Amino acid sequence: MAGLGRMGANMALRLMRGGHEIVAYDPGPDAVRAIEAEGASGVDSLAGLVGGLIPPRAVWVMAPAGEPTETTIHTLSELLSADDIVVDGGNAFYKDSIRRAGILKEKGVRFLDVGTSGGVWGLEEGYCLMVGGDKSAYNAILPALETLAPSGGVGLGHVGPSGAGHFVKMVHNAVEYGLMQSYAEGFELMSASDKFDLNLEQVAEIWRHGSVVRSWLLDLTARALKDDPSLEGIRAYVEDTGEGRWAVQESVDLSVPMPVIAASLQARFRSRQEEPIGAKLLAALRNSFGGHQVRKSNNER
Repeated sequence: MAGLGRMGANMALRLMRGGHEIVAYDPGPDAVRAIEAEGASGVDSLAGLVGGLIPPRAVWVMAPAGEPTETTIHTLSELLSADDIVVDGGNAFYKDSIRRAGILKEKGVRFLDVGTSGGVWGLEEGYCLMVGGDKSAYNAILPALETLAPSGGVGLGHVGPSGAGHFVKMVHNAVEYGLMQSYAEGFELMSASDKFDLNLEQVAEIWRHGSVVRSWLLDLTARALKDDPSLEGIRAYVEDTGEGRWAVQESVDLSVPMPVIAASLQARFRSRQEEPIGAKLLAALRNSFGGHQVRKSNNER
């Protein structure tokens, strides 16, 4: 496995629990030492990783999308041999995966793009795996995939040719954006009401059982509210890691309406703006045409 991180390390641990031998590399020596302590064979370079595997090799890459994944796969393409397998389990853009599969194919190296969902909980619960690419490579590493999946072959499947796995994962994450935004708006509405003094943690727990909106994301909502009922320890600043943007752009390219998901992405952008100029301009315009009051900034009081 190349590139550990927290999720990659959890995946390696789950594989080792299933009896699979793991050779691990990460640019951070501490990450390698940590996984060695769990029983993996750590190495200090990608060359050492390839040298530590018996052909035909299977190398699972867990690196951030973009240049880290590009550099890692390019280096592996120079080190691996025909019939070896590169698995990209990160959140790469599906068009990049199609391109990388073509480059590796010229060298006889097989490629799988594996959309991986489960986060840090996957060590205990298993990972949902959406696999695209070479079917012979899929069959070759199927025992490892079945070890990573929840159980009994569920949550796992070969969904199509190269790029399909990461395309399905892109849509998966876009749906996740919409679900998270919907929960956030609903609980904010309940919090804003002064009629009932609702206990949001209690409501989340009620909804978790039997409700049509129950889900793992709701489970995590209940956990968050239990740990910090007023969420005072969390700043209202929401990052995005790219998949939502890619999905919205794809919807534009295909003329497929996605208003909920697009709005959820825009809400994340707005969360990062403390004094958005757009809102200031709206206030200025209302003042200009209607004489409506403008609240001055702290600097002008």
